[in-house]
Amino acid sequence: MDQQIATISKWVDVATAFLVAYSFQIIGAIVFFLIGLKVAQWAAGLVVKLGTRNHLDVTISNFAANVVRILILAMVIIATLGNFGISIAPLIALLGAGAFGATVAIQGPLSNYGAGLTLILTRPFTLGDTVTVKGVSGVVEDITLASTLLVGEDGERIMVPNRQIVGEIL
Repeated sequence: MDQQIATISKWVDVATAFLVAYSFQIIGAIVFFLIGLKVAQWAAGLVVKLGTRNHLDVTISNFAANVVRILILAMVIIATLGNFGISIAPLIALLGAGAFGATVAIQGPLSNYGAGLTLILTRPFTLGDTVTVKGVSGVVEDITLASTLLVGEDGERIMVPNRQIVGEIL
């Protein structure tokens, strides 16, 4: 019984020493991360407002806002990990290798994102246009990276993968 109490006492002492040594670092990293989340949301909203004010296409404004949000979040996560003393270089190498393997494994669905990027940048049609793809026609309600949402004549919502749209004659 005395040995168990001594072991528990030792663990409490180690935990206390850890909290005393790293508590400000942990609290600072959490606060920095939360502030970074707010800044990312604010910057994305600012991009959408600028796009609207400059009469930019809604799809391009939303795409640019998402890119800004993701880039800021990536920088905040890297800085937060650096505050904890985690070396970033091996993590980036691991992410690169993992991304390569993932792209090979899921190249079919990723082609939708490439096609979506093509649709967003070249804009062969915009929101409100009527399009026909693979025998399905409807009014374009939303264009995202993965798919395009059409509203048919009867009000049905039709989700068309972007790779089918880019591969077809509109």
